[in-house]
Amino acid sequence: MISLKPEHLDAVRRHGETDYPHECCGLLIGRLDAQGNKSVVDTIPISNAREEEARGNRFLITPDELLAGERLARQVGMDVVGFYHSHPDHSAAASQFDLEHAWPTYSYIIVSVLQGKADELLSWELTENRSVFYNEQIRSGE
Repeated sequence: MISLKPEHLDAVRRHGETDYPHECCGLLIGRLDAQGNKSVVDTIPISNAREEEARGNRFLITPDELLAGERLARQVGMDVVGFYHSHPDHSAAASQFDLEHAWPTYSYIIVSVLQGKADELLSWELTENRSVFYNEQIRSGE
């Protein structure tokens, strides 16, 4: 399970709308408890580093941006617990490409952005054997 405040969910949706028709991407900063539950305390939007022509259906977070996010998280006693991105004019289901580039333990939030408007938002987590994503429960609270 992943817990986020409504303002974090809103930030992800707004980022998806702002970057439409391209994919947006960002980091989820927070804590992971002993049971594997994640609590998000901040979202960090990242510029999609893919070439212009590929941004409509792919995103890229550079190693330097990931490292900077990890450093920022550690400065406040947190970790990167996941990532988010958008699917312009597609569902919020994780794709085969998403599966091939994911790591276990992290959450992968995907927001569907249809005709420029944020729609469905789902979270996915990869199984330990990296064979399949499962839909992770999102808890939204204050």
